[in-house]
Amino acid sequence: MKRAVALRHLAFEDLGLLADLLTERRYDVSYREAGVEELADLRLERDDLLIVLGGPIGAYDDDRYPFLADEVRLIERSVRCDVPVLGICLGAQLLARALGARVYRGSAKEIGFAPVTLTAEGRAGCLGLLEREPSPVLHWHGDTFDLPAGARHLAATDITPNQAFGLGARVLGLQFHLEADLSRFERWLIGHTGELAAGHIDVGRLRADGRRHARALARIGRSVLASWLDGIRA
Repeated sequence: MKRAVALRHLAFEDLGLLADLLTERRYDVSYREAGVEELADLRLERDDLLIVLGGPIGAYDDDRYPFLADEVRLIERSVRCDVPVLGICLGAQLLARALGARVYRGSAKEIGFAPVTLTAEGRAGCLGLLEREPSPVLHWHGDTFDLPAGARHLAATDITPNQAFGLGARVLGLQFHLEADLSRFERWLIGHTGELAAGHIDVGRLRADGRRHARALARIGRSVLASWLDGIRA
C-alpha cells in the first residue's frame, strides 16, 4: 500500500483538508513529528508521498533546531528518487532550500486572507481554479525564498513574489495554506497568539474573515489539492 508521510511541526498545523483526500486515494497516512521522531530511517518509494507542513521556525535555523538538517536531507533524497513532495509554508521554504535556493526574512509578515496572482504556468495547472473561482487564500508567514533553479514560478503577491513553485509534475511548493480546515481555525488563533499580539493583528477580524471564507476555501482547496494528487498518480 502506498504511504503518505507528513512532517508536522505544530499539532494544529496538520493535513487538514488533505487528510480525507489522501484516504480517498487509498494512501496509508501517518505523521512524523519534527524534532521528536527520527527521520533517518524513513525510506519512501516512488508511489509514496512526502508532505512537509508549516510551522513558526525559520527554514535556516539549524543552529537552534538541528533537526532541520535531517528534514532537508529527507526532502533532497525524496526529490532525487522521484518521490512526490508537497511543501506548505515552512515546508515550501524547506523544499526550496533542499533544491538549492536561498530562504530569508521577507519584507513584511503576511498574515490573513488575500488572493494570489497566478503566472501563465500557474493558470495552466492545478492552481488555475484560484482564478476561475476568485477567492482569497490563507497567508501566515514572515519568511520567503528565491525560486529554485529549474522550477516553474506559479503565483505571487505584492508582499511575497514567490508564493508557489513547481518542479516537474511531482514537486509542489505552496507558501500559502490551501490545506487549512477553517472549521478548526480557532486552534490557529490560540496557538499563534504570541505572534498575533506582537504584530498587532486584530484577532476578531481574522476570525470573522475565516468564517466568511471557510465554505469557499474548503471547496477550492479540496479541488486544487485533489487535482495535484491525481496528477502525480497519473
